[in-house]
Amino acid sequence: MRLAWGPQDEAFRAELVAFLDEHTPPEARAGADFMGEYSGDEIVPQWLRDWQATLFDHGWMIPGYPPELGGRNCTPVQTLIYLETMAERRVPRSGHFPGYAIVTPSLLEYGDDAQRALAPAAARGDTVWCIGMSEPDAGSDLAGLKTRAELRGDHFVVNGQKVWTSYAQIADKCFCYVRTDPAAPKHKGISVLIIDMDSPGIEVRPLTHITRKADFAEVFFTDVVVPRENLVGPLNGGWAITQGSLAHERAGLWVEGVARFEQTVGALVELARRTGRDRDPVARRRIAAAYELATSLRALGYKGFASYAQGSSAPEHSYMKLATSEAGKAAFELGMELCGAYGAVTDPDRGQEAGRWVTSFFVSFANTIAGGSSEIQRNIVAQRVLGLPRG
Repeated sequence: MRLAWGPQDEAFRAELVAFLDEHTPPEARAGADFMGEYSGDEIVPQWLRDWQATLFDHGWMIPGYPPELGGRNCTPVQTLIYLETMAERRVPRSGHFPGYAIVTPSLLEYGDDAQRALAPAAARGDTVWCIGMSEPDAGSDLAGLKTRAELRGDHFVVNGQKVWTSYAQIADKCFCYVRTDPAAPKHKGISVLIIDMDSPGIEVRPLTHITRKADFAEVFFTDVVVPRENLVGPLNGGWAITQGSLAHERAGLWVEGVARFEQTVGALVELARRTGRDRDPVARRRIAAAYELATSLRALGYKGFASYAQGSSAPEHSYMKLATSEAGKAAFELGMELCGAYGAVTDPDRGQEAGRWVTSFFVSFANTIAGGSSEIQRNIVAQRVLGLPRG
């Protein structure tokens, strides 16, 4: 039996492929293991900003949305085809994901008219957003955040610190989760504010990670004044927005994660052949196991997508996020082993494949944290899928 999409959906795919063949920038055609490889020394290069705008203007940025939001009112199945095609070609949609992946759907669902009017610029990339979630003492426990926003008449005064804030150095606005009722249970006293990043009292300190890039930062808020009308949704009603924001982010992440993992497994096969390790029974067994896992994850992803498209929760996506990030890390480590003594060398003139395997191995650790850490995903799977009690 061969599973296939219907004629209308295949016509949709053909239209997308034709558009990509004509418009994909040269910088994106080589493909990359991770987003950071497209940007080089810049956080978001101009060509990538222009590409996002091109996608929006042609209705290919978020195809399920109407044209005024960068889409073409496509069906959930067509959205899946779109995500798969982009991932298979390793073509990025954007150089800064928070605006289109988190802020846009959150504003459309929870914002007032003035806030929803910000959505098109967020989706097109005209406005760069950062997300104020993680904090030094809270980590992945978002409900443990301590950044305080005190309501004083027609404005809030914000004090606190965020960390691992992607794109904070270049962001125009921050979609910031703050505590507005410290006396309430920790899930009940959270609100969301839109904060202009040029407001007095904001200090951004870039953080350099293991690959020597600095595309995220610490953000300090000291008596930052935020107009009350910048409150998104009800006061102290931010927890529901956090859950919606993360659900929107993870709903599409699995497609990219599985596609990247499948591509990595294919690259492992080619690497084993070039290095002669294809005759090693241990290497063959490990690569075969990775292939089996990739196939199983794609099938599970389809199941979760079917539930999500019908309006149901999809706890499978938490497992997919966990499994693809951990499997990817293991696959890049296997690539280093297959490369032999030079596998850990990042120097492009000396390391295997310009240091691809070791560099991707380093970056893969971030994938086990971004979008919800592996530890948090295990808790979600334990409670919502397996029905285990909270510890």
